[in-house]
Amino acid sequence: MTEATGKAWFVYLVRAQNGALYCGISDNPQRRFAQHQSGKGARFFYSSPALALVYTEACAGKGDALRRERTIKRLGKAAKEALVAGGSLIAVADGELSG
Repeated sequence: MTEATGKAWFVYLVRAQNGALYCGISDNPQRRFAQHQSGKGARFFYSSPALALVYTEACAGKGDALRRERTIKRLGKAAKEALVAGGSLIAVADGELSG
């Protein structure tokens, strides 16, 4: 949680209608997903609407959520899918680096 506000932050993945995964951060992933569904908040969903909030991960604060988002965005599609399926991000990243 952040020191100043005591608010939890999350990194999340949303599946678009075309199968793509969008990664973002929010202090309220469900509310943010509703915004994505309504067509607000990210140009990513202009061409393919948001279908499902498929992954959320609590972070210690906004800075940690931003760092985690950056790490996840660097992953390939297969690694993100493994994360959604419940795999360990560290194991997935190690597999990508060694494979």
